[in-house]
Amino acid sequence: MQYLNTFDLPTEREEAGFLLSNAPEMTMRCYSGASAYPFGVFPQKGLSHLRLAPLTLLYGTNGSGKSTLLNIMAQKLSLARSAPFNHTPFYKKYLAMCRFDGTAPANSQIITSDAVFDFMLDMRALNEGVDRRREEVFEEYSRMHDPNAHMPFSGLEQYEEFKRFRDAKSSTKSDYTYRRIPRNVQNRSNGESAYAYFTSQITENALYLLDEPENSLSAQMQCELAQFLVEAVRFFGCQLIIATHSPFLLAMRGALIYDLDAAPVMQRRWTELEAVRTYQEFFAAHAHEFEK
Repeated sequence: MQYLNTFDLPTEREEAGFLLSNAPEMTMRCYSGASAYPFGVFPQKGLSHLRLAPLTLLYGTNGSGKSTLLNIMAQKLSLARSAPFNHTPFYKKYLAMCRFDGTAPANSQIITSDAVFDFMLDMRALNEGVDRRREEVFEEYSRMHDPNAHMPFSGLEQYEEFKRFRDAKSSTKSDYTYRRIPRNVQNRSNGESAYAYFTSQITENALYLLDEPENSLSAQMQCELAQFLVEAVRFFGCQLIIATHSPFLLAMRGALIYDLDAAPVMQRRWTELEAVRTYQEFFAAHAHEFEK
């Protein structure tokens, strides 16, 4: 499924015209420490027009503008996001100069690495809370099994404590603990949690912008994520625009790839990309070690 057909950034001429017509404001703000960002990022790359596909990949090294481009598209399309991003006083004016052809379903969103990281921190904090509660319940059970302990029941205001006391006396430690604490949300690694986040957030019939989803994932899990993303596009009506330099994601079948390291930016096959060639050269240089 395809919801967004094209996306246009201001051309170099349009940017220059805006900057000249707003020269006093630009001078004042930039002198005070503000930046004209995102003006000036893409004209030097010769990028003003993107033709999009059901699966579009934005490739580039750090600082190539992948995340900037995703954030511009997300803000222009008013996509939901769960993590904030940095912007400048000129951001709204820049967005006003952007254009697109298409529409985004209501449940569309941008998923950034910050959103995934926040999710993993939340899960860790929640599970640490469960672990602390478990220790409290262990102590509670031991206290109630003290031979000198007396059943607390001097009135209905202590009824809940009475029920706990009776439950502890009639249960094993493991059964009592199981009933008294919530289950751990997960016993997954950070990578497993990140993978689970994507599979839970990406639903049917929507547009998703993903910023380097390979972060925290092992090579094997990157392959699993790639398969999930391809199937989300092929079978579940999703359109994906992904910023990545993972060879496992870049190799996804049917992807339209833009090389943001090139000047001007151009479409390339995944096997032509520098990062992929670097991997190829590394393994070729060590091929003899795999034969032992």
